[in-house]
Amino acid sequence: QLCEGIDSTKTFFTELLQESGYETGIVGKWHLMCEPKGFVYYHVLNDQGQYYNPTFKSKETHGKFVQEKGYATSLITKHAIDFLDNRDKNKPFCLMVHHKAPHRNWMPETKYLDLYENVEFPIPDTFWDDYETRGVAAHTQKLNIANAMELIQDLKVEELYDSTKIEDKFSYFCLMGELGRLTSEERMAWDKHYKPRNKKFLDAKLTGKDLAVWKYQNYMKDYLRCIKSVDDSVGELLAYLEKEGQLDNTIIVYTSDQGFWMGEHGWFDKRFMYEESFRTPLLIRLPGGKKGDIDEFVQNIDYGPTILDLAGIQIPSDMHGISFLPLLRGEKVENWRKSLYYHFYEYPAEHSVKRHYGVRTERYKLIHFYNNIDKWELFDLQEDPMEMNNLYGKTGYENITHQLEKELIRLQKQYQDTNAMSFNKQLIHE
Repeated sequence: QLCEGIDSTKTFFTELLQESGYETGIVGKWHLMCEPKGFVYYHVLNDQGQYYNPTFKSKETHGKFVQEKGYATSLITKHAIDFLDNRDKNKPFCLMVHHKAPHRNWMPETKYLDLYENVEFPIPDTFWDDYETRGVAAHTQKLNIANAMELIQDLKVEELYDSTKIEDKFSYFCLMGELGRLTSEERMAWDKHYKPRNKKFLDAKLTGKDLAVWKYQNYMKDYLRCIKSVDDSVGELLAYLEKEGQLDNTIIVYTSDQGFWMGEHGWFDKRFMYEESFRTPLLIRLPGGKKGDIDEFVQNIDYGPTILDLAGIQIPSDMHGISFLPLLRGEKVENWRKSLYYHFYEYPAEHSVKRHYGVRTERYKLIHFYNNIDKWELFDLQEDPMEMNNLYGKTGYENITHQLEKELIRLQKQYQDTNAMSFNKQLIHE
């Protein structure tokens, strides 16, 4: 079975865990068109899921999505604990808790609507970036808070809706799709918060930089209100494991599927290989393991092999990733990877981020934008961590560029990214 976003004919690491006697479960966001595979228990959202009174499906609902009363983050936590309560306590377990939050369009739990209301968040140093040295891709994206963040959908200013404007209709539909799920009591709480704020905003008639700053501040508030509920969830699950005496018998992995811009370069969202999007949060608690930071490069393709290694299960040879369990134990691993490969190919699509691939080493990053454009960017992350100065083609950087091109091709061969390799024909190496 092939489905959107994943080849489900491949073996999932959860299947191998299940075959080895693990109770496996997943709750929350699945976001794939096939049924969850390799889980004895699942309780998953519809598509991206909804924040308010969302619909879930499970084995008990026989593939049908059924609406439940509550906030997505709290319900996901509840179903996670249901799995932990009802599992076979004689077996080890693996539970994946995939939160909807803080996915766009950042709809907070009603009890947290006023959280951070009087906080003013610092403007990032690169907020007013004009992308002067970067190529066409940085100039034509639709990630900019000032220009692309929508006042109706993203900032919840429903009063601006004009039914005669085509561009308003989708934005309003996205907002009302969520608000229409609120109970009358929840809608009262929503209106109590947003109506006065919106009136004050509309009366101010902000433009230019003042409008961009207003958007940024309110984006941050709603985003972090959603994060507060995720923090609550993590605390609740840790408390449960401690109460059950399992905290020191469980590895806990806290991660995301990508980084995210919180105003850096004036942007929100993700997709580009620039650092804030490329770097993915990863916190791991391994009882008895190394404390503090691990400096080596790891990536999400390593998660499956690492978990299998921890469980004492042989890692299939066709898995691209490698186990970083030795690093978690504080061991020194010879010949660990010195570079990371990245490829984004979803264009044309939302946010208009051009297709590109690249390689990052400890100090440097080389990016190639392709598909109707042919632009390269090179950054020295030691001297220019914010990636403001493209060095590609400049005198003195020929040697490092050559080395990075060779490493890029090596990684493309390793990961069998033949599509990307076809755009490297102009590279000539020794």
